Amino acid sequence: MPFSFLTYLQPTHYFRLVINTGKTVFPIAKELPDRILEQLMVDTDYKSKEAQDYDLSWQAVQQGYIGAAETYSSFKKLPIKDEYHFIRKQFHPAWVFYVLFMRLVTFHNPIQEIQGWLSTTHIKKQANDLTPIAYPKWDAYPSELIAQKPLVTVVIPTLNRYTYLRNVLKDFEKQEYPHFEILVVDQSEPFQPEFYKEFNLNLRVIRQEEKALWLARNTAIKEAKGTLIALSEDDVRIQPDWLSTHLKCLDFFDAQVSAGVFYPEGQSIPKDRSFFALGSQFATGNAMLYKDVFKQVGLFDRQFEKQRMGDGEFGLRVYLEGMKSVSNPFASCIDVKAGTGGLREMGSWDAFRPSTFFAPRPIPSVLYYFRTYYGKAAARWALWRTIPISILPYQFKKNKPMLLLGVFLSILLTPVILFQVFKSWRLAGKKLKQGPLIEKLEVRGEK
Repeated sequence: MPFSFLTYLQPTHYFRLVINTGKTVFPIAKELPDRILEQLMVDTDYKSKEAQDYDLSWQAVQQGYIGAAETYSSFKKLPIKDEYHFIRKQFHPAWVFYVLFMRLVTFHNPIQEIQGWLSTTHIKKQANDLTPIAYPKWDAYPSELIAQKPLVTVVIPTLNRYTYLRNVLKDFEKQEYPHFEILVVDQSEPFQPEFYKEFNLNLRVIRQEEKALWLARNTAIKEAKGTLIALSEDDVRIQPDWLSTHLKCLDFFDAQVSAGVFYPEGQSIPKDRSFFALGSQFATGNAMLYKDVFKQVGLFDRQFEKQRMGDGEFGLRVYLEGMKSVSNPFASCIDVKAGTGGLREMGSWDAFRPSTFFAPRPIPSVLYYFRTYYGKAAARWALWRTIPISILPYQFKKNKPMLLLGVFLSILLTPVILFQVFKSWRLAGKKLKQGPLIEKLEVRGEK
C-alpha cells in the first residue's frame, strides 16, 4: 500500500500485496492520463512530493480507475506527518487514535508519533461522496463477446432452501441472454428431484450427499460445459440483464472476472460500490469469470469447508496471478439473507462471531487465510482491528455507539476472548501444517 499506516487499518486487503509480476495496482501519478488527473484533487499540504503523488494514486484506485498506466512496484518511506495526514483524511478520528496507540505500544518514537498526530489535527475526514471516474462509452458499447454467444454455465449450490431457490430460478427464466445452462448442486434433506420439473430452463441437477459448499462448487465447475462460469446462490434475486451485463463488463474492460455487487433486500447499492472499479474482493454469490481462470489458479480450497472466506481466498489467488477483476455495479443482485439453510446449518455463517461461547473466534479458516498470504504479523493486526467490534451481534456492526460498547465489553471479557482467539490460532495452525486442498481443473482431452 502507498501509505504504511494502512498496515494497522487494512492489514489483509488484497491491494497490500504485490502481484506476482512484481507490480502493485496503484498507478504512478505522472503516468495517469490528463482526463483522469482532472478528476482528482491534488493535496499540496503533504510534507513530501511522494505522499502527494501516492495520494493521487490512491484516489485514482478508489474512484474507479481501470486503465493501462504504469503502476508502482514499491513505495518510499514517508514522513510520519504525511502518514497521519493521510489516515485522517480517510478514517474516523477514533481509528486515527487507534493507530497512534498501536504505534506507541509497539515502541515507535513517542515524541515523533505524538508530534505527527498533533500536527495533523486540522485535517478532517473526507466525506464519503467519491466522484467516480466516468466510462462514457459503456452505455452504447456493442459487445462482441455477447454477439459470439458463448455458453455460460451458472453454478448454484443449495442446501434446504427450495422456497428461495424457486425465486432465483424464476429470475433466470427471464434472462435476456439465452445461451446458458444451470448446474444446481443439491445437498438438501430430503432431496426433492420433482421440484426442478417446473422450470423452463436448460437445467442440470447434481445430487450431493455430503454437506460441503466448496466441494459442490468445484464439482459443478468440473462438470460445466460453458466457457464462462457464472457463480450465483440460492438466496439472491437478479435482474433480467444479469448475465448480459456480466458479459459486457468482461468484454468492455478486457477482464477475466466480473465481480458483481450485493445489496440487502429493501436497500440500494452502497455508494462505494456503485461504480466500476478494480475488484478488491470476490464473492461467489455474484460473479462471472472465464473457466480458464480455474485452470490457471486452481479450484476452491477445501480447507474452507463448512467455514468462511473461501471466496476471498480464491479471489486473492486471481489477484496475485495478475488477472483483471472488475467490480461491476450493473450486475448487482439482492441478498435475501435466508434465515435457514446454507452455511447457517453448518454453524459458521459469521466469520467473527462464534456460534457458542467457547467456540474459536474468528473461525479458524479466517486465520488460515490471513496467515497463508499476509503472514503472522498482519494476522495479529487483523485480530486487533476486528475482534473488539465483533463482540456485539451482526446487526450492530455499523452502529458506532454500539461498537464502542463492544470495545469495552471486549476488555471485560478478555479471558474468554483470549481463549477463543488462541483456540482459533491453534486450529488454523493445523490447517497450515496440512496445507491447501486446492484441486487443479483438468480439461477434458488434456493430460
